[in-house]
Amino acid sequence: MEKIKFGKTGLLVTRVAMGGIPIMRLERKDAAGVLRKVIELGVNFIDTANGYGDSEEKIGEAIQGMNRESLVIASKSGVKDKKTFLEHVDLSLRRVRVDYIDIYHLHGVNSEEKMSEVMGPGGAYEGLEEAVKLGKVRHYAFSSHQTETAKKLMLTQRFEVAQIPFNLVNTEPEEELIPLARQLNMGFIAMKPLAGGALEDAVLAFRYLSQFPSVVPDPGIERVEEMEEILTVMENVRPLTPEEKDAIERIRKELGKVFCRRCGYCQPCPEEIPIASVLSIESAVKRAPLKDVIRWGFGKAMEKARSCTECEECLERCPYNLSIPSLIKEKLAFWDEMVSK
Repeated sequence: MEKIKFGKTGLLVTRVAMGGIPIMRLERKDAAGVLRKVIELGVNFIDTANGYGDSEEKIGEAIQGMNRESLVIASKSGVKDKKTFLEHVDLSLRRVRVDYIDIYHLHGVNSEEKMSEVMGPGGAYEGLEEAVKLGKVRHYAFSSHQTETAKKLMLTQRFEVAQIPFNLVNTEPEEELIPLARQLNMGFIAMKPLAGGALEDAVLAFRYLSQFPSVVPDPGIERVEEMEEILTVMENVRPLTPEEKDAIERIRKELGKVFCRRCGYCQPCPEEIPIASVLSIESAVKRAPLKDVIRWGFGKAMEKARSCTECEECLERCPYNLSIPSLIKEKLAFWDEMVSK
């Protein structure tokens, strides 16, 4: 697998990273097996977060006995203050069972308010600085779902790596942030390369991303076959065909910009509504017969959606500023029409 120099970090990373969210669903032994096989395929970059359940522990188990210097491990903490951030760094080190984390992110800096807090006196950035000085972390990074906030963080020139949503639908970074990353010699991780699962054609999604040689996508991987399919694309880069460009345009028109990326930041819902499932019901109905969609649990999710009180707690948490209560109503109307046929 081809490796690229990852901005000013000087790290050599594969053109694809492995995202650590889906392995939370696997048994520990199975997760370790998937991770080891992905590394055997040549992928050396593993990206996870302190808040991703037991992902860090499973990565730690998988890499035991491997050459630590051959791997690039990234993790994150979403806290705002220095003290708790340093506690999270130490927790990550214990979980992954390593002496240092290569890249550590201030996680989910999605607003100017949070940016001011994490970058201000006593903020998480001071914790990141201390962790680097102590050798616990090697490189400064942040993740953000908001383009304008991400740009401001990049322009501080106090980070070496940025992680931002980028895919064939969320194309905003292509115009400004990716060129800015190149200008500042920053590593760029494409978060949500499949738009949180909204993009079903992985080959087309990664064919698009392969056009950006300095960008490293980090798909969440649960099965080895998923990474094998992605590597087939990323190892055979070629220009997009006219047919592929047409297909991309069709998907963009179909999805638009107002759709759920299934990040889960809107949870927990006081009424226990599985918001991501509800907002993705149309995609599920397109993929399979209604009886299978119901069997997969979407029917129960849609019935639960009827208990929405429009309390708007989810609105405060959604990094994409979706009008979730209104969307829930729309999806319920769609569902009722489907089941009435």
